[in-house]
Amino acid sequence: MTPDKDLHCCSNAESKPSSCLELGWDSALISVFFPLFQQGVMLQARSGSSIRGVLCRQYGIADEYLDNRINTLFLDGKAVDDVDSASIKEGAVLSLSASMPGFVGAALRKGGFYAGMRDSVTHTEENATLDRGIGFFVLKLFNMTIRELGPRFLNSGIRIKAHRLDQFFGEKSDKFWDGCRSVLLDQREIPLAELRQRRFQTNSEIVHFRVTGQS
Repeated sequence: MTPDKDLHCCSNAESKPSSCLELGWDSALISVFFPLFQQGVMLQARSGSSIRGVLCRQYGIADEYLDNRINTLFLDGKAVDDVDSASIKEGAVLSLSASMPGFVGAALRKGGFYAGMRDSVTHTEENATLDRGIGFFVLKLFNMTIRELGPRFLNSGIRIKAHRLDQFFGEKSDKFWDGCRSVLLDQREIPLAELRQRRFQTNSEIVHFRVTGQS
């Protein structure tokens, strides 16, 4: 399934970010960006689409992967059993995880044996009129889903608060930057030294951030 490209390009976004930063990075070292997903990154989606609609139809994740690999999903803090009926609204927080160990993992597994025992923490879809425009939601990835899906979302582009990106970069040593192969800032190629001197500090600024793996 080819992802919906209209949702990922800076120039096509309904609400343009303050900056667009694209990095070419050593493919073997892409994992240095994975911690961003545990804290949560912003993605565009058609508001009101189902979880399957967003992940599979809009972002190109295989249906089989969603059904068989992503075993635990939380939408706004509630466990999800039905990815076809649960809809992602503007500002929603979607968390994805592969199998979790022990009873907790079994209890939270989507559609699992213990699903009926957790009514108070299970997502239920409300019958409300949904805005079908393009909006934003927060995606969090945990355990194996970070390694398996993180590169895909980095390649298609995420959005992140500027001060978070500034904090992330500010903590990195010279060794971290050894993986950098190219830098495009607002579609202009710049030297790495210029990027390292730049500060993304405001709370309101949103950066469209993309990382492509290179050999």
